[in-house]
Amino acid sequence: MKAELLKRFFRAIASSDQEAIDKLTHLVIEEERSKGHTLLADQLENITKKSQKEKSTDRSKPASSLRDATRTLPENLDALTELPTSKRFNLPLVTIIPREKLRHHMVLPENIEKRFRRIEREYAARDRLAHHGLHYRQKILLYGPPGCGKTLGAERLAWNTGLPLLKVRFDAMVSSFLGETASNLRIVFEDAAKNPCLLFLDECDSIAKSREDYQEVGEIKRVVNTFLQILDEYQPSSGLLVAATNLNKSLDTALWRRFDDLIAVPKPGKQELEFILKETLSAIEIGSINWSRIIEQMEGFSAAQAVRVAQDAAKRAILEREELVIQEHLEEAIAEIQVS
Repeated sequence: MKAELLKRFFRAIASSDQEAIDKLTHLVIEEERSKGHTLLADQLENITKKSQKEKSTDRSKPASSLRDATRTLPENLDALTELPTSKRFNLPLVTIIPREKLRHHMVLPENIEKRFRRIEREYAARDRLAHHGLHYRQKILLYGPPGCGKTLGAERLAWNTGLPLLKVRFDAMVSSFLGETASNLRIVFEDAAKNPCLLFLDECDSIAKSREDYQEVGEIKRVVNTFLQILDEYQPSSGLLVAATNLNKSLDTALWRRFDDLIAVPKPGKQELEFILKETLSAIEIGSINWSRIIEQMEGFSAAQAVRVAQDAAKRAILEREELVIQEHLEEAIAEIQVS
């Protein structure tokens, strides 16, 4: 939203000017739609219509009944349909990650950043692509070493597309009962296909291991077969499917071609490491740091480890009442991670 429009919006709210609020709400919706954010625009429009309908209903109610209704009605989450649950134990098979908890700032090499942006641009332009008989990238596989941002990548895609993020709970999905894991898997995908969302399968290797692994039992192989069939059939309703794994070498070879895009999320290079450190330390004073020496000591560190180094150094500075991060703080934090 443009800064000027945002300021007008807040002035209208502060002065309780309902007519101005209604006009500005319409402008915001149209601006988002012009940017290609049709899903977000539709959601905002639905929220506005629902609010107007509730206000008109409330005016016709006596004050006492309004107070009673406030006490009895549940909070409106403006959410998806009821979450899918396992048939046997009635456990939720997915978890909704609230938007305010989504992390969306990533530090990536330029070539990987371009690929993430391409997914987001295609999603924003999905209606125009469909008009020409083209599909946006719907099924994404992120792979690479631990701590390099695969989960963060899924959260970033959910944030930038405006989609709610549903994370599959494999602890509830995987069952020791014959055929139940495959059944739970189908329930999750059928439900996700009905609602625009980003369905996230973290550590997807747990249901996609190679069928050529002779150490695996027959049930796991049946689950993999079911998973491959579901991926073939899956047509999300204006949503995305993102799977992530650290163990890409153990995935079934047939899985790879089921995805529209395969992105290797690498460990950060020297420039990325330095940027992560400085960005994480931006809220605290930094003394004289030999950055080249620090980065040299952090060779091979993941993005998550770089964040931990910066946070540990900041804690040391605060606890020692210096409130100034110095070379020694960073080097001590690096040494701890190297030992562990």
